[in-house]
Amino acid sequence: MSLVRYEPWGMLQQIRRDMDRMMGESEANTASDWVPAVDIREDSKCFVITADVPGVEAKDIEVHAENGMLTIRGERETEKKDERDGYKRIERQYGSFFRRFSLPDTADTDKISAKTVSGVLTITIPKSEKVMPRKITVES
Repeated sequence: MSLVRYEPWGMLQQIRRDMDRMMGESEANTASDWVPAVDIREDSKCFVITADVPGVEAKDIEVHAENGMLTIRGERETEKKDERDGYKRIERQYGSFFRRFSLPDTADTDKISAKTVSGVLTITIPKSEKVMPRKITVES
């Protein structure tokens, strides 16, 4: 007897894709095929977004900051697998991904940087220097 891992969400996603195909909707119309896990942290100088994107090359990732929104978009290429190559089941997700985040007013969008190391995308969003309050003298 072999153990089979029960994944109800995977089954629901497959049913959704099947229904879309039956209704004539192309999978190309969906915003993303998979969603990378993301951590967001803040310290006194910056915000850091860390996303798991294993198997995605830096050239296949786009990061845009516009109108107070940060957009991460990319694609992991599908590998063609044959039954004869020993594969019985493929669970890793392929295709395009898309994430969008609202940027706070304190974000300095001109100095955002992004890099990938070992399948982890790190986006650093520096905070803009705060304008010091200025005391205004009231004349009489």
